[in-house]
Amino acid sequence: DHLGDVVYVELPEVGASVSQGTNFGAVESVKATSDINSPVSGEVIAVNDELLEKPALVNGDPYEGGWIIKVKVSDAGELNSLMDDKKYSKFCEEEDSKH
Repeated sequence: DHLGDVVYVELPEVGASVSQGTNFGAVESVKATSDINSPVSGEVIAVNDELLEKPALVNGDPYEGGWIIKVKVSDAGELNSLMDDKKYSKFCEEEDSKH
Protein backbone atom coordinates (compact mmCIF):
# COMPACT_ATOMS: atom_id res chain seq x y z
CA ASP A 1 0.00 0.00 0.00
CA HIS A 2 2.89 2.36 0.65
CA LEU A 3 3.94 2.16 -2.96
CA GLY A 4 0.58 3.01 -4.41
CA ASP A 5 -0.39 1.46 -7.73
CA VAL A 6 2.40 -0.77 -9.04
CA VAL A 7 3.00 -0.14 -12.75
CA TYR A 8 6.17 -2.16 -13.44
CA VAL A 9 8.16 -5.01 -11.87
CA GLU A 10 11.79 -5.75 -12.78
CA LEU A 11 12.48 -9.47 -12.41
CA PRO A 12 15.68 -11.54 -12.38
CA GLU A 13 16.30 -14.47 -14.72
CA VAL A 14 15.68 -18.07 -13.65
CA GLY A 15 19.06 -19.45 -12.59
CA ALA A 16 20.26 -16.15 -11.16
CA SER A 17 21.87 -16.16 -7.72
CA VAL A 18 20.41 -14.01 -4.96
CA SER A 19 21.93 -13.11 -1.61
CA GLN A 20 20.13 -12.38 1.63
CA GLY A 21 19.53 -8.65 2.03
CA THR A 22 20.69 -7.68 -1.47
CA ASN A 23 18.76 -6.31 -4.42
CA PHE A 24 17.47 -8.63 -7.14
CA GLY A 25 14.88 -6.42 -8.85
CA ALA A 26 12.65 -3.40 -8.51
CA VAL A 27 9.02 -2.37 -8.21
CA GLU A 28 7.93 0.85 -9.86
CA SER A 29 4.75 2.58 -8.77
CA VAL A 30 3.05 5.88 -9.38
CA LYS A 31 4.82 7.15 -6.23
CA ALA A 32 8.36 5.73 -6.42
CA THR A 33 10.69 3.00 -7.57
CA SER A 34 11.80 0.63 -4.83
CA ASP A 35 14.41 -2.09 -4.79
CA ILE A 36 13.35 -5.64 -3.98
CA ASN A 37 15.76 -7.34 -1.58
CA SER A 38 16.01 -11.08 -1.17
CA PRO A 39 15.12 -12.48 2.26
CA VAL A 40 17.38 -15.51 1.65
CA SER A 41 20.37 -16.59 -0.43
CA GLY A 42 20.07 -19.13 -3.19
CA GLU A 43 19.16 -19.77 -6.81
CA VAL A 44 16.09 -18.33 -8.51
CA ILE A 45 14.12 -21.39 -9.67
CA ALA A 46 10.94 -19.61 -10.84
CA VAL A 47 9.91 -16.09 -11.82
CA ASN A 48 6.32 -14.83 -11.98
CA ASP A 49 6.27 -13.60 -15.59
CA GLU A 50 2.58 -12.70 -15.18
CA LEU A 51 3.78 -9.60 -13.30
CA LEU A 52 5.23 -8.23 -16.54
CA GLU A 53 1.67 -7.90 -17.88
CA LYS A 54 -0.14 -7.44 -14.54
CA PRO A 55 2.23 -5.70 -12.10
CA ALA A 56 -0.67 -4.64 -9.86
CA LEU A 57 -0.88 -8.25 -8.62
CA VAL A 58 2.03 -7.42 -6.28
CA ASN A 59 -0.33 -5.32 -4.14
CA GLY A 60 -3.67 -6.81 -5.13
CA ASP A 61 -2.87 -10.50 -4.61
CA PRO A 62 0.54 -10.75 -2.88
CA TYR A 63 0.00 -14.22 -1.38
CA GLU A 64 -1.27 -15.90 -4.55
CA GLY A 65 -0.95 -14.35 -8.02
CA GLY A 66 1.41 -11.57 -6.94
CA TRP A 67 4.38 -13.72 -5.87
CA ILE A 68 7.64 -12.48 -7.40
CA ILE A 69 10.26 -15.26 -7.36
CA LYS A 70 10.84 -18.71 -5.91
CA VAL A 71 14.29 -19.44 -4.50
CA LYS A 72 16.10 -22.71 -3.83
CA VAL A 73 17.62 -21.75 -0.47
CA SER A 74 21.37 -22.32 -0.21
CA ASP A 75 21.72 -21.64 3.54
CA ALA A 76 18.82 -22.95 5.62
CA GLY A 77 20.23 -21.13 8.65
CA GLU A 78 19.11 -17.84 7.09
CA LEU A 79 15.50 -18.90 7.60
CA ASN A 80 15.96 -18.33 11.34
CA SER A 81 16.35 -14.58 10.76
CA LEU A 82 13.05 -14.17 8.88
CA MET A 83 10.04 -12.47 10.46
CA ASP A 84 6.82 -14.38 11.02
CA ASP A 85 3.51 -12.71 10.16
CA LYS A 86 3.12 -11.14 13.62
CA LYS A 87 6.61 -9.65 13.64
CA TYR A 88 6.15 -8.38 10.11
CA SER A 89 2.81 -6.74 10.98
CA LYS A 90 4.43 -5.03 13.95
CA PHE A 91 7.35 -3.91 11.79
CA CYS A 92 4.92 -2.40 9.26
CA GLU A 93 2.99 -0.59 12.00
CA GLU A 94 6.21 0.88 13.35
CA GLU A 95 7.25 1.99 9.86
CA ASP A 96 3.81 3.56 9.32
CA SER A 97 4.14 5.57 12.53
CA LYS A 98 7.37 7.11 11.21
CA HIS A 99 5.60 8.66 8.22
